[in-house]
Amino acid sequence: MTTMTAASGFDPHSPPFELPDIAGVRPPETLSMTTADGIRLDADIWRPEGDGPWPVLLQRQAYGRRIGCTICYAHPAWYAAQGYLVVVQDVRGRGTSEGRFWPGRHEASDGAEAVEWAAKLQGSDGRVAMYGFSYQAYDQLLAATGDCPSLAALIPAMGPWDPARTWIYENGAFRLAQMAGWGTQVTVEGARRLGNFKAYARLKAAQSSLFESEVAARPAELMASGEIGHYVDWVNRPVDDPEWERISPAASVEKLRARGLPMFFIGGWFDSHLNSTLEAFRALDRDSDPNMRLWIGPWVHFPWERRAAGADFGPEAIADTDRAQIAFLDAVLKGKGLLKAEDRVRLFDMGEKSWKGSAAFPQAERKVYLTGGGRAATKIGDGGLSFSPGAGTELMVHDPWRTAPAAGPCYGPVAGPQDRRLVDERSDVMTFTAAPQSAPLVIEGPIGLRLVVSADRASFDVSTTLSVVKPDGRVLPFAAGYCHLRMRPQAPIELDLGATSLTLLEGEALRLSVAASDFPAHPVNPGTGEDPVRAGQASALVTTLHVTLGEESFIRLPVAEEGGHLA
Repeated sequence: MTTMTAASGFDPHSPPFELPDIAGVRPPETLSMTTADGIRLDADIWRPEGDGPWPVLLQRQAYGRRIGCTICYAHPAWYAAQGYLVVVQDVRGRGTSEGRFWPGRHEASDGAEAVEWAAKLQGSDGRVAMYGFSYQAYDQLLAATGDCPSLAALIPAMGPWDPARTWIYENGAFRLAQMAGWGTQVTVEGARRLGNFKAYARLKAAQSSLFESEVAARPAELMASGEIGHYVDWVNRPVDDPEWERISPAASVEKLRARGLPMFFIGGWFDSHLNSTLEAFRALDRDSDPNMRLWIGPWVHFPWERRAAGADFGPEAIADTDRAQIAFLDAVLKGKGLLKAEDRVRLFDMGEKSWKGSAAFPQAERKVYLTGGGRAATKIGDGGLSFSPGAGTELMVHDPWRTAPAAGPCYGPVAGPQDRRLVDERSDVMTFTAAPQSAPLVIEGPIGLRLVVSADRASFDVSTTLSVVKPDGRVLPFAAGYCHLRMRPQAPIELDLGATSLTLLEGEALRLSVAASDFPAHPVNPGTGEDPVRAGQASALVTTLHVTLGEESFIRLPVAEEGGHLA
């Protein structure tokens, strides 16, 4: 059973609100609830002026409730001014809430209890919607798997879905940069909460040299902080560990589907959680249901602006997601306005720089084959792409002394369509480039890659990137896939490269890049058969990749059979 108490004054680092009057909103208050296992969770409450009742808008926050997702959204007070009782709660072990934060382990039960607690707050009409992005989206999906009949709608933006497939691991490969970077952020905050300021300082200082330990996936300062954060536990769990199933919303997909909740998913073409957003929407979508919606913009994880990595996607890229969320909530909770089924899916076309609306996620597919003359790795222009199959074999030598680096679309020095031409010009990256377009070619929908690839070592990795080659020579990535492989007979591999909405304009060309690493996005495969997260950097071997061209090596490109040109 949860209980509710006033929480003012218990946190010396978080003084009571002293804010100027906000039109249409009462002064905020801080309340706490106690979970069934005795943990106090603290929340800020923002109420509209008047007596209500109002629907509740709940955000469960892993980075301190005063942040309130304002790096992407309007302040919670703005949402309250739109006629919602807004609750921003620190999850267990974060902000001022009690307990230890352990990603995913308590969010289903704590979240369900928080929903029912919020539904009974003064001024509530008994219905609760949840909103928030990144971990706060993950919170929503897990809470919805628990016992919370008052939950009425979700707005998950850019959050995890299936930890073993689209978050912690990707096709068996540990997502090193994302996991170590986020693990450091979580552990630093854990050290601050404990008053361990020496550990706090050491971890912050170590960020600039995070992957310089003997084993890159085991940064020294992070591995020494297992009592504070989760990273040590996570890096020691293989891809098939039962923990990932226990903390996976995807594992409860049938339960989530049975609830039939209205859901509004928001994603970004350059977000590291893009595949999670796409898979969650596909898994939970109810065909033609106007209350199931998806927006994907030309955005990195944050901010959601018109520019990313120097590319300008124009004024339409600055979509008003705050107003869109309120319109969705007004429709499903207040009966105000109409959600149109023919506009359930809105995708931003990064070539035309405009939004497209449709009733369903597009599913067109056409095979685009790899071609080459044997020098795709050592001579730009030798490898090609065509609607007709190629023939032959391409070889590429991967030297662990100078690994191919991450270069987009969501990893690398910056997220977004960073220019990767210098990476493509390396001799350890195969490039397959189509002729420039003589007419626009619309690419819209999921992208897959089938590749016949092998190596001369006991294990190897395959990193693939799709890019647009601009007439001025810039190479701007828009989709990618990665996998970890052990020795096996030569056979095709299937990679999910996510999805896109992109019109290739006249003079632009499509390029596929293939390498054996994208460090530090993923740890370097040593080639010895040893797990890359445990292998010392000095043990890595020179590895030769073999790509067999022909009818079994092709891109599944979402273009209409009758449309476009690709030489």
